[in-house]
Amino acid sequence: MALIDTREQLPLDLSPLRAETTSLTTGDYSVKFLDHVVSVERKSLGDLVTCVGRERERFDREVERLLAFPVRCLVIESTWPAIEMGQWRGKVTASQVEGSLIGWIAKGLPVAMVGSHERAGRFVSRLLYTTARRRWQESREFISGVVNQKSTRQRIDHRDE
Repeated sequence: MALIDTREQLPLDLSPLRAETTSLTTGDYSVKFLDHVVSVERKSLGDLVTCVGRERERFDREVERLLAFPVRCLVIESTWPAIEMGQWRGKVTASQVEGSLIGWIAKGLPVAMVGSHERAGRFVSRLLYTTARRRWQESREFISGVVNQKSTRQRIDHRDE
């Protein structure tokens, strides 16, 4: 089950995943019982420009929290060419937005430029699903390994008797 933060203003359509609204400590999207593993932050172009400008300190703290997650991503509802054009109001330049994105990538935060809100929904849905599936497979392999190790030890113990 996907988790959507209660503060998310325009929630993504995460179909075919089922979703539940809850309060997440970091990011806008996660997976139930894996909210310590995966965190996705979504930004429209306007939100991104604000995070580079007047909300920079707050967003830098958010980035630091995101970096603690094994699976993390900043999903931008825009394209690189749209950012390069810099057609928004305010004092933040295209170069500042580009530099911030490159800086966050260099710190280890993947950035996905998905182009639109609809594409963001599909991207986040697949990322959450893939993360959950891989964790499930890893846990099955771990349990299988523990069971096999225990079985091997029991066979060895029986030979020693």
